[in-house]
Amino acid sequence: MPESVRLDGTAVAERLSRIDRLLEQIEGAPGPMTGAAIEAVQALTEVYGEALARVLDGADAGLVDHMAGDELVGHLLVLHGIHPEPPERRAARAVDALRPAVRERGGDVELKGVEEGVARVRLAAKGCGTSSAVLEDAVREAVLTLAPELSGVEQAPGEGGRKTTFVPVEALTLRTASVGERS
Repeated sequence: MPESVRLDGTAVAERLSRIDRLLEQIEGAPGPMTGAAIEAVQALTEVYGEALARVLDGADAGLVDHMAGDELVGHLLVLHGIHPEPPERRAARAVDALRPAVRERGGDVELKGVEEGVARVRLAAKGCGTSSAVLEDAVREAVLTLAPELSGVEQAPGEGGRKTTFVPVEALTLRTASVGERS
């Protein structure tokens, strides 16, 4: 029996990118075969999803956890609507994984909940607005990577029910200059 070839993360990313390009070509191609090609891809995807669901049905808890924790397999489980963990739990795992790095930079991050498909995150960051924005982007990317079916990630309201807002230092400088010019 021939040995199977395993793809590393880079090879998987390259294949996914190639698939996207090929599907774009198919969708943009004129003629009657375009619809048939797209339908064939959809049917193949459905059959693979069913096969994956059957593997999950017969798997023990350890294998299910392993599959759910693998980034590529986890995405496939989400794609087919069969991921064993709810998006709230996956969002919490993403935030928990980021917490040490955020604390290292003098901040903190906490998932406050998921409402109507949006993760609400409390992010306390020290520094200027640019570093806060970088942290916000990192949190958003991490949460949506593990829970891509969520529609977004937003700052949870701060103390007193107000939303936390980060103001870049540049905005304060511009406002001060324009106020001084009016005098």
